[in-house]
Amino acid sequence: MSTPVSSVDLNDTITIGERSYRRFGYGAMRLTGPGRWGPPEDHEGALRVLRRAVELGVEFIDTADSYGPYVNEQIIREALHPYPESLLVATKAGLVRTGPLQWFPVGRPKYLRQECEMSLIRLGLDHLDLFQLHRIDPEVPQEEQFGLLRDLRDEGKVRHVGLSNVTVSEIEAARRIVPITSVQNRYNVIERKDDDVVDYCTRHGIVFIPWFPMGAGRIAAGDPAAADATPGPVERVAGQLGVTASQVCLAWLLHRSPAVLPIPGTSSVAHLEENVAAATISLDAGQLALLDAVGINDLMDS
Repeated sequence: MSTPVSSVDLNDTITIGERSYRRFGYGAMRLTGPGRWGPPEDHEGALRVLRRAVELGVEFIDTADSYGPYVNEQIIREALHPYPESLLVATKAGLVRTGPLQWFPVGRPKYLRQECEMSLIRLGLDHLDLFQLHRIDPEVPQEEQFGLLRDLRDEGKVRHVGLSNVTVSEIEAARRIVPITSVQNRYNVIERKDDDVVDYCTRHGIVFIPWFPMGAGRIAAGDPAAADATPGPVERVAGQLGVTASQVCLAWLLHRSPAVLPIPGTSSVAHLEENVAAATISLDAGQLALLDAVGINDLMDS
């Protein structure tokens, strides 16, 4: 049984620049074709998901030029433009697509500038509230990539700059060149190698956006193939609260740090509603301790 959607309260906020946004977003990547390539199989369904997200109070939508590529941004514009004043659409550049499930970093300044300009056109905006470097290109000096982000910010084409898949040292290197507003890394209740990044962001007022926020939830819930089918920590907490394991994973992220802004993605309205309902789940000290003890070793041992 999932938490009733009618009870959702998204009053917990996070600051991005000069504005506060509700601390639960939506990641639009799944509104593409198989392998994140091409348009979604259900175009009208994708529009419904985006519109329902806004109806539920979501104020942060994450996309990227490489989702599709390009079609994800176009769908967001079709569904939501002109955008509500309270909505922030964040996008990313720095990965080139050559086919389904193929991603290659390209951080040449001219390319990043081109993609920023094209995202403005596709999204129907005169500036991007948050523009994120999707990957640091190891073939291009970091200072050139960060410098281009600074230039776009100085020109007013970008208000705030973010990074994705970075270490603390890389964040610090970028901050010497341009203010960093957000960091988007793979992180969830099991995959916590970036605990130091979350803690750094918390200390320095940087928004931490976990991608794949529920990716390990199924494994953390226990091994259904085991002879005794013993529930794992996530499943046990879910049973105590009468919610789903996925909702527990999202609730744990919200409890992890006030800097965390989860962006679970889905192509289903029903699943979207279930995800958003996780914002209402409270975890007590015992449940948090049980979930905090979950880690990558559980995955390695399974």
